[in-house]
Amino acid sequence: MTFTFAVPPAAPDVAAAHFLARLSVQTDVSDVHADLTARTPGLVVVDSRGLAGWAQGHLPGAVHLPTAEIAAGAAEKIPAGAAVVTYCWGPGCNGATRAALEFARLGIPVKEMLGGFEYWVREGLPVETESGLTRRPVDDLTAPTTATCDC
Repeated sequence: MTFTFAVPPAAPDVAAAHFLARLSVQTDVSDVHADLTARTPGLVVVDSRGLAGWAQGHLPGAVHLPTAEIAAGAAEKIPAGAAVVTYCWGPGCNGATRAALEFARLGIPVKEMLGGFEYWVREGLPVETESGLTRRPVDDLTAPTTATCDC
């Protein structure tokens, strides 16, 4: 008995459509960091956590817009023509998904950042706090220090 192929793989065209659909609505920490570093025009990263989470630290340059405030605050905080990337605490939280849904309902192009704030921090990327930028040590389970993903 095989577990992996107990259900046969999808046809290649079905698989391609599925994976393309996933990539059209999701991104990852590494790609967001690269685009923020490059100052990619039209990118707005939105932290959908509450005030306590925001105060604990957030991605440099992120906009604070908790999910419950998106409908009322998006027009003020998101420039026309911009595309949004949402994040929340981490992979065990669906807050970024709910926030992305709110932006999509408003007609704003949006992606969800997989891993959220947790994986941003675990990869040793900069975090903005009241006292300035800080970084935590890299967790080698999320960002190997002796090898690269090269994906």
